[in-house]
Amino acid sequence: MENFVRKPEWLKVKAPAGENYTRIKNMLGELKLATVCQEARCPNMGECWSGGTATFMLMGDTCTRGCRFCNVKTGNAKKGLPPVDPFEPEKVAHSISQMGLHYVVITSVDRDDMPDQGSDHFARTVKTVKKLDPNLIVEILTPDFSGQENLIRHLVEAKPDVFAHNIETVERLTPTVRDPRAKYRQTMRLLQFVKEVDPTMYTKSSIMLGLGETDEEVLQTLKDLRAVGCDVVTFGQYLQPTPKHLKVIEYITPEKFQEWQKIAESQGFLYVASGPLVRSSYRAGEFFMKGIIEKNRKGSDQTWQQM
Repeated sequence: MENFVRKPEWLKVKAPAGENYTRIKNMLGELKLATVCQEARCPNMGECWSGGTATFMLMGDTCTRGCRFCNVKTGNAKKGLPPVDPFEPEKVAHSISQMGLHYVVITSVDRDDMPDQGSDHFARTVKTVKKLDPNLIVEILTPDFSGQENLIRHLVEAKPDVFAHNIETVERLTPTVRDPRAKYRQTMRLLQFVKEVDPTMYTKSSIMLGLGETDEEVLQTLKDLRAVGCDVVTFGQYLQPTPKHLKVIEYITPEKFQEWQKIAESQGFLYVASGPLVRSSYRAGEFFMKGIIEKNRKGSDQTWQQM
């Protein structure tokens, strides 16, 4: 029998349930919309859906990348994937209005099979959602678009409130954990480029712990993220979704997550969310960002009135 690390008590959560959860699940099924909450088996799904946040996944449920930590289905870009639903932006906007959301995260699978890798579809969704509800706070969690800056710029110009792209792990482990096309320095450059296009846009990234990284490597990753102007970072525990995926090397204690939070805060991040069950779009971070963004919006309105 292979050695394995037993899951600790602090990682056990109740299965999602409740009237609001069931209603949302049924509605998304009827509209054939995917959420990363479901596809990634997020442990916070019930909590977030009941609390006014959700993460929509665009362009289907099949990704052209094959990251070894991710539970989303993988397809072959050369063979082609089903075409995207041209009405998806409107469907997502309608769902958000029905769900009564205050903060929405829009992400997508990688679509290397498409000429623009889905950049325009993604941008159109952001614009459609914001047009329907200008007060809604929109965070996007994007693929790397192979580092093509014209595609990244297109997303920035769609004016999301937060631009997130996950580094996932430390540089040494990146070739093992992520798809070979997803490179550590490419991710850093993407976050840097977003700030170059719009210095006022909040940028965000996420690190999974428990994959065999050292403290020194995590600290270096934090320094690299701050060097490219990243505003927000989240830490979460890597959980093996199926036996085919990477094994958990270590379960990090809640105390160690608190330690990383303090270290990251001392590095100058605007906000840090750190805990075993924290995920990149976890609502604890969203509450903070909601307060910051709304305060800035109010300040902008006052400045406009004084002109």
